[in-house]
Amino acid sequence: MEVLVIGAGVVGLACARALARSGHSVIVAEKESAIGCGVSSRNSEVIHAGLYYPTDSLRARHCVKGRELLYDYCASHGVAAKRCGKLVVATTELEVPKIEGIFQQGQRNGVEGLSMIDGGRAKALEPNLSCLAALHSEETGIVDSHGFMLALQGDIEDASGNLALNAEIESLTHTALGWNVRYGGADSGTLTVDAVVIAAGLGAQALAGATEGYPQDRIPPLVYAKGNYFGCLGKPAFTRLIYPAPVDGGLGTHLTIDLAGRMRFGPDVEWVDQLDYEVDPARSESFYASIRRYWPGLPDEALVPDYSGIRPKLTGPGEKPADFMIEGPEEHGLKRLVALFGIESPGLTSALSIGIEVCERIGE
Repeated sequence: MEVLVIGAGVVGLACARALARSGHSVIVAEKESAIGCGVSSRNSEVIHAGLYYPTDSLRARHCVKGRELLYDYCASHGVAAKRCGKLVVATTELEVPKIEGIFQQGQRNGVEGLSMIDGGRAKALEPNLSCLAALHSEETGIVDSHGFMLALQGDIEDASGNLALNAEIESLTHTALGWNVRYGGADSGTLTVDAVVIAAGLGAQALAGATEGYPQDRIPPLVYAKGNYFGCLGKPAFTRLIYPAPVDGGLGTHLTIDLAGRMRFGPDVEWVDQLDYEVDPARSESFYASIRRYWPGLPDEALVPDYSGIRPKLTGPGEKPADFMIEGPEEHGLKRLVALFGIESPGLTSALSIGIEVCERIGE
């Protein structure tokens, strides 16, 4: 089939790669001037183990499978990645049952390399850490997300797929000949394809709304959850990722390291109504308070605004976190269309696994 994939973020590219390698003729349409300019360029680049997600959910299944695929892919394609491990820490007695629950959930999800350790053992691993207990996840890691996306693009092009930049899709209409696609940009026009994948991140709901015949009651709400990151001046104080017990809407203000060893903190959770990527320096006050619960030695004036991202959430504050939504013909009733909604964390880790499922479902 000739398949149009809308969105050249990491998930769209992974879907296009799977489709192209299966013998389909693939076009990836991206409204920006480069790949990975949206959600994929504004995350913590963490390879998640699969600890937190409900048993048998799409997030749990794709994260665990996707992680294995991602480590293998990085090794075979020369993409920088590192199994640095992480500690999920309890800094109060009330938080100990929380991380024990995460440990149990991780085991139910089939995550390898998990162990509960006491504060002394955690401090032996990370001397600057302060906690009562910790969950040690050996399989958690970090990846060069842009290098990963470039490798995916290379695979797509090697399989004769094409990337169309500055091509914003305006509407989709199903006809007897296939999907009629109207696109804007400098060279606006229409084309007809056999199948469509909507992998547009923050734009997925709008595209579903612009798809003739798409059931409106199957288009989920879109809720913006902004995550702010702060960099940290000075020498790195940790070699592993450090996560506090989770908070409403996210996983707490955690410490991540990049492949060069530099530390950064975030994301926090800021519910917003519009796309705004400015980081307010004043938010550092809450960061200091949160971080010093597990790193008391964080120096004054060490945090500097870095960047932010906006998660395409399907639920708001106080609501139960939603699962990924992968909607195919079985759900919405339209032939040869798969729409992805709410692909936030662990979307980067899950991308290759999601791509396989989308490839399997596109012909339904």
